[in-house]
Amino acid sequence: MAETTTTPRPSMTRSQKDRLTSDLRTACMRISRRVRFESPSSVAPHQFSVLIRLEDGPRTPKELAAIEKVSAPSMSRTVNGLVELDLVSRADDPTDGRQVILSLTAAGRATIKDSRRRRDQWFAARLETLTDDERALLVEATALLERVAAE
Repeated sequence: MAETTTTPRPSMTRSQKDRLTSDLRTACMRISRRVRFESPSSVAPHQFSVLIRLEDGPRTPKELAAIEKVSAPSMSRTVNGLVELDLVSRADDPTDGRQVILSLTAAGRATIKDSRRRRDQWFAARLETLTDDERALLVEATALLERVAAE
Protein backbone atom coordinates (compact mmCIF):
# COMPACT_ATOMS: atom_id res chain seq x y z
CA MET A 1 0.00 0.00 0.00
CA ALA A 2 1.33 3.41 -0.91
CA GLU A 3 1.62 5.94 1.84
CA THR A 4 -0.05 9.25 1.30
CA THR A 5 1.62 12.33 2.58
CA THR A 6 0.10 15.69 2.89
CA THR A 7 2.03 18.83 2.34
CA PRO A 8 1.70 21.15 5.30
CA ARG A 9 -0.11 24.33 4.50
CA PRO A 10 1.92 27.50 4.77
CA SER A 11 1.05 29.77 7.67
CA MET A 12 -1.47 32.45 6.89
CA THR A 13 -0.28 36.01 6.68
CA ARG A 14 -1.80 38.64 8.98
CA SER A 15 -3.72 40.01 6.00
CA GLN A 16 -5.13 36.55 5.15
CA LYS A 17 -6.16 35.99 8.78
CA ASP A 18 -7.85 39.40 8.89
CA ARG A 19 -9.71 38.63 5.67
CA LEU A 20 -10.82 35.22 6.99
CA THR A 21 -12.00 36.80 10.23
CA SER A 22 -14.10 39.36 8.39
CA ASP A 23 -15.47 37.00 5.73
CA LEU A 24 -16.37 34.25 8.20
CA ARG A 25 -18.05 36.67 10.63
CA THR A 26 -20.05 38.20 7.80
CA ALA A 27 -21.11 34.81 6.43
CA CYS A 28 -22.25 33.62 9.88
CA MET A 29 -24.23 36.83 10.41
CA ARG A 30 -25.90 36.56 6.98
CA ILE A 31 -26.92 32.95 7.56
CA SER A 32 -28.27 33.77 11.02
CA ARG A 33 -30.24 36.73 9.68
CA ARG A 34 -31.60 34.78 6.71
CA VAL A 35 -32.72 31.87 8.88
CA ARG A 36 -34.52 34.28 11.22
CA PHE A 37 -36.19 36.43 8.60
CA GLU A 38 -36.80 33.98 5.74
CA SER A 39 -38.67 31.51 7.95
CA PRO A 40 -42.18 32.82 8.58
CA SER A 41 -43.01 32.89 12.28
CA SER A 42 -45.82 34.16 14.46
CA VAL A 43 -43.33 36.12 16.59
CA ALA A 44 -40.58 38.61 15.87
CA PRO A 45 -36.94 37.51 16.20
CA HIS A 46 -36.44 39.40 19.48
CA GLN A 47 -39.56 37.75 20.92
CA PHE A 48 -38.39 34.31 19.80
CA SER A 49 -35.07 34.92 21.54
CA VAL A 50 -36.89 35.58 24.83
CA LEU A 51 -39.00 32.43 24.40
CA ILE A 52 -35.80 30.42 23.95
CA ARG A 53 -34.37 31.92 27.16
CA LEU A 54 -37.49 30.80 29.03
CA GLU A 55 -37.25 27.29 27.61
CA ASP A 56 -34.54 26.53 30.19
CA GLY A 57 -36.85 27.59 33.01
CA PRO A 58 -38.64 30.55 34.58
CA ARG A 59 -36.80 33.87 34.82
CA THR A 60 -37.43 37.41 35.94
CA PRO A 61 -37.69 40.27 33.43
CA LYS A 62 -34.47 41.67 34.90
CA GLU A 63 -32.62 38.40 34.23
CA LEU A 64 -33.94 38.32 30.66
CA ALA A 65 -32.89 41.93 30.05
CA ALA A 66 -29.37 41.16 31.27
CA ILE A 67 -29.10 38.00 29.16
CA GLU A 68 -30.44 39.73 26.04
CA LYS A 69 -28.39 42.88 26.77
CA VAL A 70 -31.36 45.23 26.44
CA SER A 71 -32.84 47.86 28.73
CA ALA A 72 -35.51 47.00 31.30
CA PRO A 73 -38.17 49.08 29.45
CA SER A 74 -37.36 47.30 26.18
CA MET A 75 -37.68 43.90 27.85
CA SER A 76 -40.95 44.97 29.46
CA ARG A 77 -42.40 45.78 26.03
CA THR A 78 -41.23 42.44 24.65
CA VAL A 79 -42.62 40.51 27.63
CA ASN A 80 -45.93 42.39 27.51
CA GLY A 81 -46.33 41.40 23.87
CA LEU A 82 -45.58 37.76 24.64
CA VAL A 83 -48.04 37.76 27.55
CA GLU A 84 -50.73 39.30 25.30
CA LEU A 85 -50.10 36.49 22.78
CA ASP A 86 -50.44 33.94 25.64
CA LEU A 87 -46.94 32.64 24.96
CA VAL A 88 -45.60 33.66 28.38
CA SER A 89 -47.27 33.77 31.78
CA ARG A 90 -46.52 36.00 34.74
CA ALA A 91 -46.57 34.90 38.38
CA ASP A 92 -45.57 36.59 41.61
CA ASP A 93 -42.22 35.47 42.98
CA PRO A 94 -43.00 33.41 46.10
CA THR A 95 -39.86 34.68 47.88
CA ASP A 96 -39.99 38.33 46.78
CA GLY A 97 -43.37 39.94 46.19
CA ARG A 98 -41.76 42.77 44.25
CA GLN A 99 -40.54 40.39 41.56
CA VAL A 100 -42.41 38.71 38.72
CA ILE A 101 -41.50 35.28 37.41
CA LEU A 102 -42.02 34.61 33.70
CA SER A 103 -42.67 31.14 32.30
CA LEU A 104 -43.50 29.62 28.95
CA THR A 105 -47.07 28.58 28.32
CA ALA A 106 -48.03 25.53 26.26
CA ALA A 107 -48.60 27.91 23.34
CA GLY A 108 -45.10 29.34 23.87
CA ARG A 109 -43.56 25.87 23.71
CA ALA A 110 -45.55 25.11 20.56
CA THR A 111 -44.35 28.38 19.00
CA ILE A 112 -40.71 27.44 19.69
CA LYS A 113 -41.23 24.01 18.17
CA ASP A 114 -42.96 25.42 15.07
CA SER A 115 -40.35 28.16 14.56
CA ARG A 116 -37.50 25.67 14.81
CA ARG A 117 -39.23 23.36 12.35
CA ARG A 118 -39.68 26.21 9.85
CA ARG A 119 -36.10 27.39 10.27
CA ASP A 120 -34.77 23.86 9.81
CA GLN A 121 -36.91 23.42 6.69
CA TRP A 122 -35.61 26.67 5.20
CA PHE A 123 -32.00 25.69 5.92
CA ALA A 124 -32.46 22.10 4.74
CA ALA A 125 -33.72 23.38 1.38
CA ARG A 126 -30.47 25.37 0.98
CA LEU A 127 -28.32 22.38 1.94
CA GLU A 128 -30.06 20.25 -0.70
CA THR A 129 -28.48 22.43 -3.39
CA LEU A 130 -24.98 21.40 -2.26
CA THR A 131 -22.97 18.38 -3.33
CA ASP A 132 -22.24 15.50 -0.95
CA ASP A 133 -18.64 16.72 -0.69
CA GLU A 134 -19.78 20.23 0.19
CA ARG A 135 -22.14 18.90 2.87
CA ALA A 136 -19.30 16.76 4.29
CA LEU A 137 -17.12 19.87 4.45
CA LEU A 138 -19.90 21.66 6.34
CA VAL A 139 -20.00 18.82 8.86
CA GLU A 140 -16.32 19.48 9.58
CA ALA A 141 -16.81 23.24 9.60
CA THR A 142 -19.73 22.92 12.02
CA ALA A 143 -17.54 21.12 14.53
CA LEU A 144 -14.92 23.86 14.24
CA LEU A 145 -17.48 26.64 14.58
CA GLU A 146 -18.96 24.96 17.66
CA ARG A 147 -15.49 24.84 19.16
CA VAL A 148 -14.87 28.52 18.39
CA ALA A 149 -18.26 29.48 19.85
CA ALA A 150 -17.58 27.56 23.06
CA GLU A 151 -14.30 29.38 23.78
